[in-house]
Amino acid sequence: MDLEITVDQLKQQLTSENPPLLLDVREPWEYQTASIPGSTLIPMNEIPARAHQELDEEAPILVLCHHGARSLSVAAWLRQQGFDKAQSVSGGIDAWSRTIDPTIPRY
Repeated sequence: MDLEITVDQLKQQLTSENPPLLLDVREPWEYQTASIPGSTLIPMNEIPARAHQELDEEAPILVLCHHGARSLSVAAWLRQQGFDKAQSVSGGIDAWSRTIDPTIPRY
């Protein structure tokens, strides 16, 4: 399983019969500015304290940030912790807004 997926793959997975958890790791102000409906916010700096309490190690987790750097770090960390189905969304919400849903504000 690749560590990164594209926003096109994200769109396909979100509309599937069993959509994965979309984990947004940006700051609350960023999430309030622009977010994908149904996503779960856990800021990157809170992941170590909250991951094992709030996330399912067996479930697919797609990690999203602004441009893809934070999500890639979080997805790699989650995999090291046993979340084998964690993947980062390449390009982040900025790519989602540019190519999938232009109604989501860019910042």
